Amino acid sequence: MNIKKIVDLSMPITAQTPIYPGDPKPHITSVATFAQNGYHVSRLVLGSHSGTHVDAPFHFRENGLRIDEVPLTYFLGKGIVIDVTKKNDGEAVTLDDVNAYLPRLEPGMIVLFHTGWSQYAGTKRYFRHPYIAIDVIEAMLERGIRTFFIDALNIDPPDGSSFPAHEAITAVNGVIGENFTNFDKIDFANPYIIALPLYLPEGDGSPVRAVAVELDSY
Repeated sequence: MNIKKIVDLSMPITAQTPIYPGDPKPHITSVATFAQNGYHVSRLVLGSHSGTHVDAPFHFRENGLRIDEVPLTYFLGKGIVIDVTKKNDGEAVTLDDVNAYLPRLEPGMIVLFHTGWSQYAGTKRYFRHPYIAIDVIEAMLERGIRTFFIDALNIDPPDGSSFPAHEAITAVNGVIGENFTNFDKIDFANPYIIALPLYLPEGDGSPVRAVAVELDSY
């Protein structure tokens, strides 16, 4: 098995990284330099949902799995890119938009909702993203999908008025990933997705370095 191509799906974490309103802003400072100390060390201050990240079920469920308890198999596997790039600001992705993809879904696959919204990161429009209607989530959960990634700030409505997708996915100890990028660069079939969280005991979520890998076979 050989790697033919790797696409980085991660958003850089800097002081300018867009964050969900109210979350801590990333703050990275130097605490040791080669000139003064003979080595480099930085201090990282950031929220557990900074940049490209995954949500543990515990994020929305008091009795949900913590990030260190979620099976690692939820964070890597065969992906399917669902093109919903025609959606406008604040518009729902509906069953009509995804019906053609449903027969291709298999238990354990990772769904990638490609809204194209990562191109607006750093602008006000990034906060007016499309979202995934609950009946879409329910249809995918019925087909054994437990991992849902999106190239937008939030899988739920941008006004923060409700979180039906978060609630439905975490109710079955599924995983949500947000602030992904470069879904448009996955120009090959059957991408293998890797988005492993940090080992944070009792954690509600974690930043990830996410990639899509083209393999010659798997």
